[in-house]
Amino acid sequence: MKRLIVTIILIILIAGGIFAWWKSGLEPANPKDHTPKIFVVKKGDGIREISYNLRHEGLIKDSIVFFLQTKRLGLDKQIQAGDFRLNPSMNASEIAYILTHGTLDIWVTIPEGLRAEEMADLFEKKLPSYKADWRDHLIANEGYLFPDTYLFPKDGDINTVLSLMKTNFQNKYDSVKATKTTDLTDQETLIAASLIEREAKYAKDRPLVASVILNRLEIGMKLDIDATLQYALGYQENEKRWWKKNLTTDDLEITSSYNTYKVAGLPPTPISNPGLSAISAAMNPVNTNYLYYISDKSGNLHFSETLEGQNANIKKYGL
Repeated sequence: MKRLIVTIILIILIAGGIFAWWKSGLEPANPKDHTPKIFVVKKGDGIREISYNLRHEGLIKDSIVFFLQTKRLGLDKQIQAGDFRLNPSMNASEIAYILTHGTLDIWVTIPEGLRAEEMADLFEKKLPSYKADWRDHLIANEGYLFPDTYLFPKDGDINTVLSLMKTNFQNKYDSVKATKTTDLTDQETLIAASLIEREAKYAKDRPLVASVILNRLEIGMKLDIDATLQYALGYQENEKRWWKKNLTTDDLEITSSYNTYKVAGLPPTPISNPGLSAISAAMNPVNTNYLYYISDKSGNLHFSETLEGQNANIKKYGL
């Protein structure tokens, strides 16, 4: 009987200890400290890492209790990446709920090869601070808006957005500039990269497209690049897209400095915002005699040195 009583007492003590630990862990780290802190949840952070970081920042009392509480409340999968304004006077449950909404920043992923207007459309949907005049600022910086995943402030203005993207561009550009093997200026390199980005779907084809562009420029041959025409034609209302899908013979005749079927040389500005692979290809084209290429239905490019070879490829791949 005595053993039973001792066992019951031990169970009660253990349960009481667990309850006290749990209750204490849920309480604010410092009820009197209302000083706001910016807490960052990085993209890909798991709940264990977040719990540890909160404890390390002095925002919660116990990382294990916080971890278990988010699981209990079903919030562990709802926590967002971004910046959050927290303070030590908040209890663990409050913090858990705040991390599921109310982020100060917003993650925006910008794919390679978008033109400035497409970015404007994206920002209009994603950023509450977007204003109509952003579009003109983005267009003025075409080519220098590096495609990447960014954490933009919810209330950030266009200058903040441009600064983040252009700084990222310059860092990426400088990281590969030492390998440059062409005589193109930086602006010409970027223009060529923007063409390569739109023309080559796969990384393996980009240095070859670069070689075609350089070869044609060297002999004064027009580039005949569809993407430059698409850029000049702009938004297609009937297709609800910026890049016209099927060009016509009439399109080839439009008067524009971007019509590389009519005007020799590079277009006056970039036509898209290229990624690092396209920039690197523009700096380091493969040494070939290719002057032509076509894309098959899978997006793979096929190259040739002569018009006869080009026509043979067109026939071979059913285009």
